[in-house]
Amino acid sequence: MISASPTLSDFRLERVDFVDLPGWAADDPSPLYEAMRACAAHIRNVKPYRKGSLGLEAMELADLFEQAAPVADASAARTFFEQRCTPFRILKHNDEQGFVTAFYEPEVDVSDVSEGLFTHPFYFRPDDLVDLDDSNRPADLDSGYMFGRQTPDGIVAYPDRGEIDRGCLDGRGLEIAFARSRIDVFFAHVQGAARLVYPDGRVRRITYAAKAGHPFSPIGKLLIDRGEIAREDISMQSIRAWLAEALVSNPAKVDEVLWHNKSYIFFREADVSDPDLGPIAAAKVPLIAGRSLAVDRSIHTFGYPFFIHAERLTHLDDGKPFARLMLALDTGSAIIGPARGDIFTGSGYHAGELAGTVRNDADFYILVPNAAAGRYAG
Repeated sequence: MISASPTLSDFRLERVDFVDLPGWAADDPSPLYEAMRACAAHIRNVKPYRKGSLGLEAMELADLFEQAAPVADASAARTFFEQRCTPFRILKHNDEQGFVTAFYEPEVDVSDVSEGLFTHPFYFRPDDLVDLDDSNRPADLDSGYMFGRQTPDGIVAYPDRGEIDRGCLDGRGLEIAFARSRIDVFFAHVQGAARLVYPDGRVRRITYAAKAGHPFSPIGKLLIDRGEIAREDISMQSIRAWLAEALVSNPAKVDEVLWHNKSYIFFREADVSDPDLGPIAAAKVPLIAGRSLAVDRSIHTFGYPFFIHAERLTHLDDGKPFARLMLALDTGSAIIGPARGDIFTGSGYHAGELAGTVRNDADFYILVPNAAAGRYAG
C-alpha cells in the first residue's frame, strides 16, 4: 500500500520573523528572480498550479512575483521578500525535524539504435497509459496509483519495472535512445531527467512525462536491510558501487535489486534553449541549481518560496551550513510530507557527486504573501 501524505492535522505553521531564519541575513535570493517571473507567466498565461492541501493559491503567488523587478544585490533581493512576505516555520506534531535529500540531471551516453553495448532503452509515454483519479480508478488499485493501463476490458495496473525490463514494451516504437548501462537508466529514472550524449556529440534532453503508477521503493533501504551496505554509508555513490560490482559477479542479483523498485518512469523531450539552464520539471519552468526544491505536491503549491536551513549539510556551501531561499519547482515519488524536500544540485557528474550524499535533517520555512498570511497566523 502507498502511504498517504500527512494532512493538516499532522503539522502546523508557526509564524516567525525573518530574523528567526538562521542564515537569512547572509543569503542572496537574487538568482530566483528569473524563475519567479517564469512561474508568474505560466500561472497567468498557461495554467495556474494546482493548489495543495495547505491551501496556498497560485494566483496570490503570481501577484507577488509580478512585483519583482531585477535587483542589483543580495540586500535588495532580501528586502523584496521581507516587505511582501510572512515566514512560517513548518512544524510536525510529532516534533520530528524536516529532512532533505538532493537530485541532479545526469549525463548518459546513448545511441539512436540498439547495437553493441547500447541495449537499455529510455521510453516515451505509451499510448495505453492513462491518468487515474477517483472517477476512473479501479477498486483494486490503491488511491496512490495515479496511472493505469487501458485495456479492452477496462483499466488495470500497468506492468512494473521488472516486466518492462523483460521486454513487454518491445516493438511499440517507444524507444527514445539506448544506454550502455541499465544502472544509468535506473538512476535517470530516480532523478526524473537526463542529458543524453550521442557518439557524434549531439546532446538531447529528456524529462519526466509519466510513470507506470507503482509505488517508489528505495533500493538503498533494501540494501541496508539485507546488510549489503551499512546505514551510515548509504549514498548514491555507495549504491552505484555495489551495483557495479554485482553486475560483474552476479548480474541476476542486480536485476533483483532494481526490480524491487517497481516504479518506472517514462520521458518526453525537453527543449531548453539555454544549455546552462536546468531541466524543465513539474512546475514547467527550468530548474535553478542550488535554488530549486522538490516538494510534496499534495500539500504544497508549486512556485512558493521555502527557506531551508540544514546545520549539518555543509558540502554544498564550502563548509558552511546550508541556508538558502528556494522555489518549489518539482516533486517526486519519495518526497512525502510537509517538511520533506529534494534539492536540485545541477547537471552532470559533479552535480551528481554533490547530490549523492545529501541526507540531512533540516528546518523548513515557507514564505507566504502578506495578502494570504492572515489565513495562517492563528
